[in-house]
Amino acid sequence: MDENFLELLQQIRNHFGKPMVVTSGYRHPDYNEKVSKTGRTGPHTKGQAVDVLITGKDAIKLFAIAQNLGMTGIGLNQRGPHNKRFIHMDNLPDIPGKQPRPHCWTY
Repeated sequence: MDENFLELLQQIRNHFGKPMVVTSGYRHPDYNEKVSKTGRTGPHTKGQAVDVLITGKDAIKLFAIAQNLGMTGIGLNQRGPHNKRFIHMDNLPDIPGKQPRPHCWTY
């Protein structure tokens, strides 16, 4: 995992004040290609992303904290069974000269 990403994640956890159950962190490019539209080069393959199991009001609170502390990519999935709901957080930068990446989205 990327050290700067982990430091930011710890800051978020400190502000959140509760444990955060990570369901997906680093992914090998082969595996990421099977499970994500980002293919072999997504943020999970760079150690700059996690998915955290969370629902309801806690999801909204964590979303706001992550946004305020500088996560640049936040995806919210709150559909389906509660044990499958999560927030994706990453800190990939925008690439100058290319279309800006989405900063917030839903699944």
